[in-house]
Amino acid sequence: MDTALFKKSPSGKLVRATGGYWAFVPGSLPPKLEWDGALVTAMSKADIALGTLSGLGETLPNPHLLIYPFIRREAVLSSRIEGTQSSLSDLLLFEATQVEKRGDVREVQNYVSAMEYGLKRLNELPLSLRFIRELHSVLMEGVRGQHSTPGEFRQSQNWIGSHGAVLNEATYVPPPVPEMQECLNQMEKFLHSETGLPTLVEAALVHYQFEAIHPFLDGNGRIGRLLVTLLLCQRNVLSKPLLYLSAFFEQHRQEYYDLLLKVSSTGAWRDWIEFFLSAVTEQSGDAVSRSRRLQELQHGYMQLAMENRLAPTAVQLVELVLMKPVLNSKTVQEHLKVTPQGARKAIKALVEAGVLTEVTGRKRDKAYAAKEVIKALDGEIAPE
Repeated sequence: MDTALFKKSPSGKLVRATGGYWAFVPGSLPPKLEWDGALVTAMSKADIALGTLSGLGETLPNPHLLIYPFIRREAVLSSRIEGTQSSLSDLLLFEATQVEKRGDVREVQNYVSAMEYGLKRLNELPLSLRFIRELHSVLMEGVRGQHSTPGEFRQSQNWIGSHGAVLNEATYVPPPVPEMQECLNQMEKFLHSETGLPTLVEAALVHYQFEAIHPFLDGNGRIGRLLVTLLLCQRNVLSKPLLYLSAFFEQHRQEYYDLLLKVSSTGAWRDWIEFFLSAVTEQSGDAVSRSRRLQELQHGYMQLAMENRLAPTAVQLVELVLMKPVLNSKTVQEHLKVTPQGARKAIKALVEAGVLTEVTGRKRDKAYAAKEVIKALDGEIAPE
């Protein structure tokens, strides 16, 4: 690590660890922030965009039509930042058939499980170190990195650098274990305190702080991004879990990494917060656009069902394919509570109507995809 970059940092300090190497220890939150016109404008835009999205979540008759697929899109993109290659179609097909088109799809599935676990756990436990350890345990279960003590904070030093870099070649070395624990305790106090700061700014601060502490041997980036949505839901800034920032971070990956490092090296909090608020603004608008496109598809499919006088089970299936764009007969049977024959008839009706397409090419254990829905979730959406 180039210690010259961090020697004069106002956001933390360098310490020499027992092994003789240098590491960076971030200071406690909150930092002193200077609000200029540009940052106030960015905050206002983010608030308005998030408010629009949150309002949409309140008015939807069945918000799970969006929550289920949006979580999966976030899982794919957050995991992609860490090097996985699986697509949304790969994940949805795996969930429907347990067929792995790519070996890393289980890592993406674990992200889904961790998010769903966290959202449910918020009803019982506030965000805390215990909560974070539980999330990590779910995220790392049975996948690459499972040797890295799932659910436990690290007991050895880690570092960040180019692939294959050793400690003395690291770009960044987070706090040694004793300092790490103190940093985590301070972060937990911040999570539980009344800061007077806007919640979006608190989320930006916590995300940086968690990444700077880097308390796990693996999975830190994904946990840090999970915490953003969970924090916004806990503070009731987001009515439903519909905002996810990984698409923006993945699109601007190098800037994302550079700005996090710049906070540590020069105390560039303002630059990081403005970037974070831009992510909130853009992804809130994107989520609203995708939501409306999905609603348009649902309306069109319902019209199609009426015009073709489809059976009631086929009409019910229209709503299910919006939530689960890749499914099989067993899924339909369970969700619609129909017989195997009833499930097959409903699927056949939507295949004939052009809503579903068989995607496995198999004679048995077939899966069907609503390709227009997947495109609305994963493709380019024109801004409104």
